Amino acid sequence: MIIGLTGGIGSGKSAAGNEFSKLGITVIDADLAAKEAASKNSTAYKNIVDHFGNDILDDFENIDRKKLRDIIFSKPSQKEILESFLHPVIKENITNQILSSKSDYTIIMVPLIFETNSMNQYQRILVVDCDKELQISRATKRDNSNKEDIQKILNSQASREERLSIADEVILNNSSIEFLKEEVLKVHKIYMDLVNE
Repeated sequence: MIIGLTGGIGSGKSAAGNEFSKLGITVIDADLAAKEAASKNSTAYKNIVDHFGNDILDDFENIDRKKLRDIIFSKPSQKEILESFLHPVIKENITNQILSSKSDYTIIMVPLIFETNSMNQYQRILVVDCDKELQISRATKRDNSNKEDIQKILNSQASREERLSIADEVILNNSSIEFLKEEVLKVHKIYMDLVNE
């Protein structure tokens, strides 16, 4: 069984994914797969640099994700081009991880399930949700970004209502890590019951 784990920036997707990992569940991070797809010497890296130019590179010739994100936010047409370089490599990486998984179910952490209309790729969709103010606070601290940059990202993502509309399960992450652990255990039990039906 493949679970799509999604949530807006700063909602706690990674923290929830971490808790599922501790339970022995394979958790695949689509963002990490994207970073790996764009790593130096990959085909996608070469295509991205050829298209966007050396200005997107840092001092070590790695792709500076913030510079690339700024280009995409200022020229949305460039997003499709970037995705055409990355998506085939990401998909292959994720498929290989799914095939090698030995856990009872597999979770794929994907920030943009609603936005990419990819709901049909998962048997269940789990949304990690929290209040908008908390999202902004967490994301600014974690990413060392300002509120305006985080707000731009929020504006480019699905609304809470849109995201919740596709959810089979929801974890409300407005509280402590202990509360999150309890919620993950409840959802894990649901998934284990489904797997064992």
